[in-house]
Amino acid sequence: MKKIDGLIAAPFTPFDKEGALNLEIIPRYFKLLKDNGVRGAFICGSTGEGVSLTFEEKVEVLKAWTSITKEDKEFSLIMFLGGTNIKECKMLATISEEEGADAVAFTAPFYFKPANVKQLAACCAEVAGSSPNIPFYYYHIPVLTGCYIAMYDLLREVNNRIPNFEGIKFTHEDFMDFLSCMNYEDGKYNMLWGRDENMLSALVLGCTGAVGSTYNYAAPLYHDLIAQYNCGNLEKANQLQQKSIDMIRLLGKYGGIATGKAYMKLVGVDCGEFRLPVSNMGEAEFEAFKDEVASLGFDTFKSK
Repeated sequence: MKKIDGLIAAPFTPFDKEGALNLEIIPRYFKLLKDNGVRGAFICGSTGEGVSLTFEEKVEVLKAWTSITKEDKEFSLIMFLGGTNIKECKMLATISEEEGADAVAFTAPFYFKPANVKQLAACCAEVAGSSPNIPFYYYHIPVLTGCYIAMYDLLREVNNRIPNFEGIKFTHEDFMDFLSCMNYEDGKYNMLWGRDENMLSALVLGCTGAVGSTYNYAAPLYHDLIAQYNCGNLEKANQLQQKSIDMIRLLGKYGGIATGKAYMKLVGVDCGEFRLPVSNMGEAEFEAFKDEVASLGFDTFKSK
């Protein structure tokens, strides 16, 4: 199994003005990530609006990415399968393996929720078995799924039972659980950190891989943060993490997750707008947003 490491971007799914897929942008998007030292892409996740895509659209997005990444051995492509419809997740897992994805990811069903860790593990086993030759990651994001089962308990339940269970994309602030998972059986599982605004805290625990939306447009900031931490300059690393937080605060101020696509416009990749029910900022808001972004010194650390 291929271990995934470094900065992994969670790309936005590009749409045209009518809200249809605009996949012609993806080669340029891929080049932006590569040029800025990003090691992989986690497609069709929360940032990629996977829950707002049809099954057929997910397959189209997958094929658009694998057509340019499957021959690149240094770039890892993770396909997010979803969680609510197990049958469709299994179908998409099989297609992902066939098309050359490097790994798949699955999250807890969030309408009919698993009642306990055994049920969650059963879901993982069912889906992972549909793409047995590539790594399977569980995507832990309880703020959206409502599934607050401890990941340490999940690892104990799946250990030696799901051959291709490789690790967890951990998007939660429970550092106790995260560290316990990192230490489980001497670091057997690949733990990918999923909160960009807390990266420094994850580095302290020994984390070496992270998946995040802001790596799409501000990868140099995080490369610098990691480098400063690795050379022991904690004061500078702290300042860079605060810069990340200041940038991320603007996401909330201007409407939430859709603001990420506004940041993408500022690095030259127009991914359109988010689909309903997510709201998008108007023109006046965008002008005010640009002024605030400039005040952060965005041009000094943005992806280029």
